Amino acid sequence: MSQLLIHMLRKAQVFGNSFIGVFASANDSMSVLPPSPDCDELARDIHKILGLENVVRTTIDGSHIVGALLVMNSNGALVSPFLQESERKMIAKHVPVTVLPEKLNAAGNDILANDYGALVHSGFSDKAIERISKALGVPARRGRIAGYKTVGSAAAATNKAAICHPHASEYEMGLIEEALQVDVSICTANYGAGLLGACMVANTKGAVVGESSTPIELGKIEDGLKLY
Repeated sequence: MSQLLIHMLRKAQVFGNSFIGVFASANDSMSVLPPSPDCDELARDIHKILGLENVVRTTIDGSHIVGALLVMNSNGALVSPFLQESERKMIAKHVPVTVLPEKLNAAGNDILANDYGALVHSGFSDKAIERISKALGVPARRGRIAGYKTVGSAAAATNKAAICHPHASEYEMGLIEEALQVDVSICTANYGAGLLGACMVANTKGAVVGESSTPIELGKIEDGLKLY
């Protein structure tokens, strides 16, 4: 594991993988990541760098890809319908949990959210949009980022700022700004990867970023997320 880099920013990997956002999710007070011993160091880093009160260790339907299946803000969490009751209870101790009963149920991949709004996969039904909005307590609207419908994997957002895929158009960046009410910039992580949500776990206090990220990328992530 690398040393602390700049301010509250650190590099990490899990299961030998730099796409740590696939395996973990966080808001400003808690994170959720798998209970595997392979995630212990990542859990410690997330707790310290993101300044969290709670780190919940659980799977989602027995799966370790927690970050792909779960999205949170301060108001609530949305999760795959295959969530087991024991898993739901662990998360619900800290934030209300809503199941997303849709074919598009990889909530972490399909929803980009903060405490001000949500941008969601363009394939969600009107009923799903209403459920997402109610669960997260924010307005939700459909959109794409760099042509990707999986907006939660193509960008990373906090209550301070958002960063997104470098191929995002000005129109798409405008959608993010309007939906989440924060400034948006483009960058990459993990040595050129544009799927930023899959590359990191971030909140307003800090970010843990994939081990493959370069110093230039780290600087742009720090600036983009306003981690001053």
